Amino acid sequence: MGYAKERGKLEKLLTRLVGVNIYNEKSLAVLHDCHEKYSHTVRILKNKEPEFFTDLYKNELQEVKDGKKAVKEEDAIEDRQNNFLAYKEAITRAIDKTIQATHEV
Repeated sequence: MGYAKERGKLEKLLTRLVGVNIYNEKSLAVLHDCHEKYSHTVRILKNKEPEFFTDLYKNELQEVKDGKKAVKEEDAIEDRQNNFLAYKEAITRAIDKTIQATHEV
């Protein structure tokens, strides 16, 4: 089964994340949008090939959700910046793992 379309969507998300490094409302909106699009794409992949993508859907997506929650709950600016970077890193890792999985299937 070919996954070029989904892989292309994920690679496009990675390019959007490159310049996002400092916490502000615009950058947070970019991360939230990437999170939503990643969630949608990994759900499509899980529905197409459950045995290969269910773990990514459960584990990686949960890590991204936890990162989003940590940013939202933090009040201190420095801690919010650190959680923001961790959130970005979680999304990037999840996308990378999913792209790799589409090559292996």
